[in-house]
Amino acid sequence: MGGFFGTVSQQPCVADLFYGTDYQSHLGTRRGGMASFSSENGFYRSIHNLENTYFRTRFETELDRFVGNSGIGVISDTDAQPMLINCHLGRFAIVTVARINNIEELAQQMLNEGMHLSEFSSGRINPTELIGLLILKGRTYVEGIENVFRMVKGSCSLLLLTEDGVIAARDSWGRTPIVVGKKDGAMAVTSESTAFPNLGYETLHYIGPGEIIRIQADGMQQLRKPNKGMQICSFLWVYYGFPTSNYEGKNTEMVRYECGRIMGEEDKTEVDCACGIPDSGIGMAVGYAQGHGCPYMRAISKYTPTWPRSFTPSNPEMRSLVAKMKLIANKDVLEGKRVLFCDDSIVRGTQLRDNTKVLHELGAKEIHMRIGCPPLVYSCPFVNYSASKSDLELITRRIIKDFEGDENKNLEAYTRTDSPEYKRMVDEIARRLNLDSLRFSKLETLVNAIGLPKECICTHCFDGSSTYTLEEENK
Repeated sequence: MGGFFGTVSQQPCVADLFYGTDYQSHLGTRRGGMASFSSENGFYRSIHNLENTYFRTRFETELDRFVGNSGIGVISDTDAQPMLINCHLGRFAIVTVARINNIEELAQQMLNEGMHLSEFSSGRINPTELIGLLILKGRTYVEGIENVFRMVKGSCSLLLLTEDGVIAARDSWGRTPIVVGKKDGAMAVTSESTAFPNLGYETLHYIGPGEIIRIQADGMQQLRKPNKGMQICSFLWVYYGFPTSNYEGKNTEMVRYECGRIMGEEDKTEVDCACGIPDSGIGMAVGYAQGHGCPYMRAISKYTPTWPRSFTPSNPEMRSLVAKMKLIANKDVLEGKRVLFCDDSIVRGTQLRDNTKVLHELGAKEIHMRIGCPPLVYSCPFVNYSASKSDLELITRRIIKDFEGDENKNLEAYTRTDSPEYKRMVDEIARRLNLDSLRFSKLETLVNAIGLPKECICTHCFDGSSTYTLEEENK
């Protein structure tokens, strides 16, 4: 997915920039980058590969090269960024969190217009460079960013580091968040509000869908008003978000807790304890234990010294190995117990199946699973939250194909909790994963836990309900 951080200060900003960007690390594992600006030295940029190490390790030895009072940084799960651009609008650095479904079409259009794409070393088009070229087509920064909103099919939120501050623009449907923070003598913008407390910032403003703002050391200026409609990704609260982060004023940990509490109150299954699959399942499990009236126990712990991150490699074999190595089950908690586990979601089911096998081998009497969101039936066309290349990587679609002969047949029925098709699918998932029982959160439970109107939340991956097509403009 990816996340970014930007700041403008009356004082040197490198410490805030470094740690603020590092607080986005749970959102990606491929690339990290920062850019700073000073009137004396201009722009300085550095990008590093993070696939085999951490952001802090890569950047802390060269922090003295980042000088100035303003900067932007990014953790990217896609491309190398920031990009540096010098054009008729001025000099700027750009970072993005984007999903561009029509990238080839847009690139060809740029080439036909006589523009060129320089960042092609990986053999693929760099999405951030393409976004920069779309901005260049405008007479102003705002007009250029509106070109992005109009032409990109998918989503795009971005930061621009200019000679006059940092410009932040949120995706036109608000699918990914941007939060503004303030402290004495400095302003900041970030994907994750988790970055603010330890750096001394207080949340000032949640940027609206399609809203464009500029921050300077002494305040914030609105450059474009927000759009009326919003479709913020519900999976932020389910999985992506760090527990202390807030989106639209709704805290991630409290949403997970509330979802678990509601499920616990409604569930009649007799269990000896509730446990969370680290990390995103823990808050839900604590809530479930409270609602169900059973103790919360840590039957599985994550080995954080060397496996601290939630994301895993795209290679299936290595992904399974990493998942196995970083989670350690506790036999003394499991043996002879009816154990209920809470987790954020089931995508492929491979990791959960392997975990269930281990739990049985360690003596668990019964294994029950409760999931914090509805079954994932549709791939997301709006946000890069999965490495999946096909709908058939979803366990739901494989089962639907087995039942119907076509993975795309009768999908609506499989998303309705009151349908026989839904029950049959869930029962089959439980059978394949060797679970004594399996329940998914109802969509209304998740929406109620988030606390925003349903029409403001994108739940497309659960029910295919997004009425906002890739071609449709937010007026």
